[in-house]
Amino acid sequence: MSLLQFVCQSPTFKKRLEEIRPRLYKMAYSWCHSGALADDLVQDTIIKAMRNAASLRDIKAMNSWMFTILSNCWRDYLRQQKPTDDIDECIFTDDDTPELAQQRQNITDIVQQAIATLPQGQRQVLLLVDLEGFSYTEVAGIVNIPIGTVMSRLNRARTALSAQLLELKKDNVLTQDTYIRIVK
Repeated sequence: MSLLQFVCQSPTFKKRLEEIRPRLYKMAYSWCHSGALADDLVQDTIIKAMRNAASLRDIKAMNSWMFTILSNCWRDYLRQQKPTDDIDECIFTDDDTPELAQQRQNITDIVQQAIATLPQGQRQVLLLVDLEGFSYTEVAGIVNIPIGTVMSRLNRARTALSAQLLELKKDNVLTQDTYIRIVK
């Protein structure tokens, strides 16, 4: 009798396999969300474990050893499932048309011009908060002003910017859709 046959036929090994099977299934199911696939993964895991039982040096490490095998079986399954596309059948499209790119650039120019008209303190606070994402506290530290001043400058900057953009909308420089996109 070989060492492999001895280990596989050992009552302790068989008992541990029976005990761990439901846990392996739960893990496999949580990964793949398919009962049939989870069963297949667990079956593959048990088969590989039985084939390589001789490499298990300590029966106490069987749990982690079995879950490692399950993880490897899952990885193998995922590798086999990688979709392959025939490049000749692929249709390449780009939603970014020159018209959309020009429209975005126009919006950017309009907003930059409107921001440039704000007083320096308001412009600085607005850009640090809205563009760079700093908190009011961080901006207060950066600019070295009280947090209340940051909040009031930001409020005045946003109000002035909104009024300028609303005026541009009234003058038909901005469409309703463009105005809504900017203000959001």
